[in-house]
Amino acid sequence: MEVKKDLLYTKEHEWIKIEGKVGTIGITAYAADTLGDITFVELFSAGEKVPQFGKIGTIESVKAASDIYTPLSGKITDVNGRTSDSPEIVNSSPYDEGWLLKIEIEGNESEKSNLMKPEDYEEYLKTI
Repeated sequence: MEVKKDLLYTKEHEWIKIEGKVGTIGITAYAADTLGDITFVELFSAGEKVPQFGKIGTIESVKAASDIYTPLSGKITDVNGRTSDSPEIVNSSPYDEGWLLKIEIEGNESEKSNLMKPEDYEEYLKTI
């Protein structure tokens, strides 16, 4: 499974790319592969504030439905509309075109310590 080196990860298989105070969030290739063909994505709206590990949406596939959680706390600033129009984009490009939403990070630096670095996530995947 592909693990990107410039991201932080959760045990629920979400990722966040931090650029300044903006975090781009999505699900990992492992999650997309495990879910199978994704058929529906529903995300919270821009403007909503979410706590670290708070629910930000739901993703459904031919196999299952799962909640999606934010890796860091913040305010949702942008939602990727392509995922609701073409949910399969999350399967084909989970780290690029299939990103889910962006937040303005509002939590403190200590929240990052609750996330996994790429090498830690790779080790975690070996235990599943």
